[in-house]
Amino acid sequence: MRLINRHPGRAPALMLGLIPFLLIVLVYSMASQERLANNPNDKLLPGLEQMTDAVNRMAFQEDRRSGDYLMWQDTTASLQRLGIGMGIAASLALVVGLLNGILPMARAGLAPLVSALSMVPPLAILPILFIVFGLGELSKVMLIVIGTAPIMMRDVAQRVRELPQEQLIKIQTLGANTWQVITRMALPQVLPRLIDAVRLSLGPAWLFLIAAEAIASTEGLGYRIFLVRRYLAMDVIIPYVIWITILAIVIDQCLRFANRRLFPWYNAGGH
Repeated sequence: MRLINRHPGRAPALMLGLIPFLLIVLVYSMASQERLANNPNDKLLPGLEQMTDAVNRMAFQEDRRSGDYLMWQDTTASLQRLGIGMGIAASLALVVGLLNGILPMARAGLAPLVSALSMVPPLAILPILFIVFGLGELSKVMLIVIGTAPIMMRDVAQRVRELPQEQLIKIQTLGANTWQVITRMALPQVLPRLIDAVRLSLGPAWLFLIAAEAIASTEGLGYRIFLVRRYLAMDVIIPYVIWITILAIVIDQCLRFANRRLFPWYNAGGH
């Protein structure tokens, strides 16, 4: 049998998926042990015990100066910024995407602007955002919105334009006006695509968030990573990076689960 036709079962697939992670952990452990054996004070590749102590200190012990649990404070601040930014971006993408996809006049007026905005490197305008909106929360949220909304707008509009033309003709034949075409035909079919677009935009959104927090913030996961880097505190940086990855995976899987439960017909089509 050709390899292209062989499909692993659930258990073998799980094992195959774990192997790369186990190899990474093994290689890191060997390199860390070697460096620590030569220099017990080495900070570049901290051992498991050092990282565990750092997590315990950051997450489960009150900070001496502020009295806060820093890791949870940073997590809350970052997730709040990410949630607000992605919520605004998704709302804008839905509205503008529907208009661009359904209304030719709106598409003629908005599509060129959306296309141009999607080509602007968001990090390049970060200084402008700080100047215009200040160093507070608004500039960080706006960076996430500007960095993710235009791409999602284009994706939603493309999905609307891909809807069968027969549907548009039939619903108008039945007497539907423009509002009914948008809300009863396009909107239900676009929502699952929007959730997929949000999932795909989470990676860039985290990048923009961490970049903004690193430059101007007093709390947040990105702020903490760039704060301790000056002390070469890899025992804090590595767990924080792992924690950010775990949060991103959990959010992605929650959105995937919601998409499956809310729109089973969409996922049954192989999406």
